[in-house]
Amino acid sequence: MSDIKEPNIIYPVSNGIFTHILVDFKDSRNNYIQIEPTLTDKSIEPLMQQVEEACILYADRLPAFDIESERSSQLLKYIDKVITLEVEKQKVKLTRLKKEPKANAKEIQRVYLTRRQLEKVKYLFLRDKVGLGVLQVLIDDPYIEDIGCSGLGVVYIDHKIFKSLKSTITFSDFEELDQFVLRLSEQIQKPVTYKNPIADATLPDGSRINIVFGRDVSRRGSNFSIRKFSGVPLSIFDLVEFKTINYQMLAYMSLVVANGMNVFVAGESAAGKTAMLNALTTFIGPTDKIITIEDTPELQVPHDNWVREVVQTTKTGDTSGAIGMFDLLKAALRQRPNMILVGEIRGPEGNIAFQAMQTGHAVMATFHAASVEKLIQRLTSNPIAVPKTYIDNLNVAVLMSSVRLPNGKMGRRVTDICEITGYDSESQSFNIVESFHWDPEVDAFSFTGNMTSYILEHKIAPMMGIPGSKKQLIYKEVDKRARILEKLHKDEGITGFYEILEILSKARREGVF
Repeated sequence: MSDIKEPNIIYPVSNGIFTHILVDFKDSRNNYIQIEPTLTDKSIEPLMQQVEEACILYADRLPAFDIESERSSQLLKYIDKVITLEVEKQKVKLTRLKKEPKANAKEIQRVYLTRRQLEKVKYLFLRDKVGLGVLQVLIDDPYIEDIGCSGLGVVYIDHKIFKSLKSTITFSDFEELDQFVLRLSEQIQKPVTYKNPIADATLPDGSRINIVFGRDVSRRGSNFSIRKFSGVPLSIFDLVEFKTINYQMLAYMSLVVANGMNVFVAGESAAGKTAMLNALTTFIGPTDKIITIEDTPELQVPHDNWVREVVQTTKTGDTSGAIGMFDLLKAALRQRPNMILVGEIRGPEGNIAFQAMQTGHAVMATFHAASVEKLIQRLTSNPIAVPKTYIDNLNVAVLMSSVRLPNGKMGRRVTDICEITGYDSESQSFNIVESFHWDPEVDAFSFTGNMTSYILEHKIAPMMGIPGSKKQLIYKEVDKRARILEKLHKDEGITGFYEILEILSKARREGVF
């Protein structure tokens, strides 16, 4: 459907909620129109306030819940407790169900509603009190990747199929925007203030949200961005279908990951780094102990023996109770993991990660850098400051980017897979060998390191018991694994993230992978 130049498409988002993608001939972006229940009758607005006040009186009667689905169920119970429907002359009368002495509340005035109006009231209550208000449709839409508000004006989204779109959500004045952002920050339990105007958090569905509050730091008004979370992670075969990577590259990476090489997935923002790192976890040994360390929880590991650790921040700005990635990495080294996964290295924790590599712990991480050279520059500079002599502990760098394809469309590609083989102290230069390269002219990958890979021949082959005189056999292993992966995907129809680990674990036991 991405080929449609003038879209006019409606698709369902959730129960009774739809989205309309409509072309805009006057703009470079098309329209994203939410279709949801609305209360057009202004006389019903007072009813919403009355029901809300009545629900508050009963709120202390029942326990609070942290889980969103339980909060939704609880709110519906409050509404049912406060009102009842009586059909009378084809209308619905809103009355107090019963007067309970402990509530000590005023009688709710009788209001005539249709059943359809009551359903709208319930929907809007759940959307605004439990969900994220007008943003909830965007959160529920599985085809949306990013939601962004840059200040006053339109909320923009990035769609998996139709790319950049403009929603019908608009903030027309600063006060309205500030109030919305304040409420948003309170819902994620990270309230912003003029003293602490920035908040980062994770939504209940796992999506990442960043908020910047006030015109003191954001001249166009408060802004926020939401990076949507995919319920089930993309698998290695999903990435093949997107042409992000091919079977031969996956075969190479399966040997790299399974044999405990240290890997960084590097690239610019929104290049697909986290999705790639997550997909590659299916190559980790099924019995290995894995520790993930993140500032916002995104990684999902299919293994049972998985320790998931997340940075702890304080709401007040007091750092005495904060637990950072540096602390978690140090603690992880005492837990005897087979693999440490770091969500993103950006500070002094990078030094600890390289010390972990030196002590024999396998480390995989994401990193913001557009090339191997930029990656090394950032690693060896402040605030990470890894000594240059440590850098060759990093074995493989997978470079990703969002690129323009030959057909003019945008896509994500692994542009290079490089091996870092050593450091020459005299010339102060690093030895880098390119294993795979993406050709932008034909949108194809080439195995440039075929028969010349240092990591395969001198690191992995000895670990697999291949003698030095027959080290070229490792390339046959790459080809064999590529054929197996292609057969599993094309012939067996296997694509599921968790299913792939199960199948590969069985293949390991049988000695074929």
